Amino acid sequence: MRTPVHPSVALVAVALVSGCASSGGAGFASGPAAAAPQAAPSAAATAVKSAVTPGASRTPYPATPRDTQVDVYHGTRVEDPYRWLERTDTDAVRDWVRAQNAHSQPRLEALPGREGVKQRLAQLWDYERWGAVLRGGDDFVVPVKRGGRYFWLHNSGRQDQSVLQVADALDATPRVLLDPNQFADDRTVALADFHVSPDGTHVAYATSDGGSDWKTWRIVRVDTDEDLPETLELTKFTEVAWAPDGRGFYYSRYPAKTTVDEDEERDGTGDDGRQVSVWYHVLGTPQASDRFVHAIADHPTRNPYAEEVTEDGRLLVLRIDDGFATNGLYYLDLSRPDAEAVRLLDAWDARYEYLGARGRTFYVHTTQAAPRGRIVAIDLDAPQPSRWRTLVPESRDAIERAELIGGHFVLSYLRDARSAVRVHRLDGSLRGEVQLPGLGQVAAFRGRPGESEAFFAYTDFLTPWTIHRYDVAADRVDAFRRPGVAFDASRYVTEQVFYRSKDGTRVPMFVTQRRDLVRDGSQPTLLYGYGGFDVAMKPTFSVPVAAWLEMGSVYAVANLRGGGEYGQEWHLAGIKTRRQNVFDDFHAAAEWLVENRYTSRTRLGIAGRSNGGLLVAAALLQRPDLYGAALPAVGVLDMLRYHTASANARQWSSDYGLAEDPQEFTALRAYSPVHNVRAGRCYPPTLITTAERDDRVVPWHSYKFAAALQAAQPVNCLNPAWLRVETRAGHGAGKPTWMQIEDYADQWAFLAAHLGMDANRP
Repeated sequence: MRTPVHPSVALVAVALVSGCASSGGAGFASGPAAAAPQAAPSAAATAVKSAVTPGASRTPYPATPRDTQVDVYHGTRVEDPYRWLERTDTDAVRDWVRAQNAHSQPRLEALPGREGVKQRLAQLWDYERWGAVLRGGDDFVVPVKRGGRYFWLHNSGRQDQSVLQVADALDATPRVLLDPNQFADDRTVALADFHVSPDGTHVAYATSDGGSDWKTWRIVRVDTDEDLPETLELTKFTEVAWAPDGRGFYYSRYPAKTTVDEDEERDGTGDDGRQVSVWYHVLGTPQASDRFVHAIADHPTRNPYAEEVTEDGRLLVLRIDDGFATNGLYYLDLSRPDAEAVRLLDAWDARYEYLGARGRTFYVHTTQAAPRGRIVAIDLDAPQPSRWRTLVPESRDAIERAELIGGHFVLSYLRDARSAVRVHRLDGSLRGEVQLPGLGQVAAFRGRPGESEAFFAYTDFLTPWTIHRYDVAADRVDAFRRPGVAFDASRYVTEQVFYRSKDGTRVPMFVTQRRDLVRDGSQPTLLYGYGGFDVAMKPTFSVPVAAWLEMGSVYAVANLRGGGEYGQEWHLAGIKTRRQNVFDDFHAAAEWLVENRYTSRTRLGIAGRSNGGLLVAAALLQRPDLYGAALPAVGVLDMLRYHTASANARQWSSDYGLAEDPQEFTALRAYSPVHNVRAGRCYPPTLITTAERDDRVVPWHSYKFAAALQAAQPVNCLNPAWLRVETRAGHGAGKPTWMQIEDYADQWAFLAAHLGMDANRP
């Protein structure tokens, strides 16, 4: 099931990928990173810290004019002096961004050890791997079997974008079908998604230019590697549902662009502000001839997406999205051209995920009356909830993902933020548990209801993504592709700890460090968090984290409320007026690390992206005494106006709430980073990163926060508040490897300089 796209879904699975790059000019979009090794000079951590030129921090920031904009919310006047920065397509804002980049770039490039960090990242990234995170960053893609052929993503190690390969058998020599490295000279046009026709003869694939959420779809003929003549535009988050005969597919698109004024577009009522509708595309025909299928006419914010065509080809299943806590599920009878959609599940009281069908029975994974999830059978002729049959009841562990493969339910559970996989028969009886390689996470169990063969990916903090083949009938797991990386994982260990938050809630956290770590409070530590949109922060291997560990540092991931670690109850405990719970959980994680002598306050850095960028910025402002440095990336930082950017942003109100509601306004105003910067306070060193082409979390969030933070720092404060704006990237998905290497070289060197580290430590 593809859930609606929340602000940080991009690259959550690879952890910490942020939206800027360095080198060459004030725009931060240069060329591929060099990979040549270089001897790293040794230096004491204190010397590295003192090498940061104090005068650079004293240099005045680029001027940021203030205006007199004041908004009134429920009788409360709120100043918004940097509203003009929201007009990102004006010369004034572009000039301001150039000035900010010209201020930060040379200072970042001059940081001690940056070049050595960059070269080590390039070395670590150079390893052969299979699979990748696509679809906006919310799904790890494993091999797909269609029509007897196998399709998978592969990277030689030196490629900026993974290529799509096809093979006639698992042991056959694959060939390249699509090479995104050829889409653009700077490799910033990415393969964003692909779906193979049932007979394996065609692949519908989407590309994204410069990290944009807008996608262009094309169809390639597998036998000849040739694209069909048509292209499909006006899409963002849609997948495609192939018809069983492979002659076409269903997809969702926005209305054709119209002329709208600037204010209308910014308020979310322009092209992206309207709803999508479902269409059917016939191969080899222009998009203009696509057939209209379905639209939502009675609700302004609900969007329909084609989920799947049932295996017998009779019904088209539609998922209706409107936020993150609930959704609808409809279906259309394809045998009747004039049939209207049947609103099977339209109570908007839970999440519903279609798994498959047998005759007139739908199998559904739902949180209805089961916050941690259950599997039910619904008779389409008697669909009342009282007539549902519970096949797999709710358990203490939350069902994170469910699939119907080979006549069995394959259920991925979260057990204290780690994966467990159980297999149930169609009658719901438990057959057993799949043995996993370790205490990590499983992603993307993929197969077909009528076939026994499936694939899944496994990772943990010290193990790169490994592809496994699972024979459901034989209950057998075999490693299909196991990558090797030049990282000695045996020197490190991950432990899971539990701590108490401010209100006594027990919260888990993963801590990865050297096996011989001496807990004397001196270790530089990076604490990462997210806490939102039902997203669980699970163990994940990351090249940047491997490099961070090699620098002699500790890496911690806190499993905050608002996420999905313990099901819907855990999620709901961190949303809207309960949002402060997320920040309290994060502060408590930091205090636990200090109290247990992993680190000290001056050596504790914090990082997060998107919704996690909000977390880091809010934490920084609430407890500046607790943190040594901060990396808020592509953050949602103006909580009173986030929903005005686009219709997709307004969907986040299911987690954040809206300033239009008096109680929710009070909660939002209390933590909104843009509105809680205090003048005259010397905040910890902060590197704010965003991307000019980010159309998910628009960059003006970071612009306004940077302006406010820079204006607040007193003249005698030596802590920098730098803004880095990447000009050829978006929210994160599809960033080429060279750009990620530049990105992390800046971030890790920044942290090293301000946490008292030696960036060149092996």
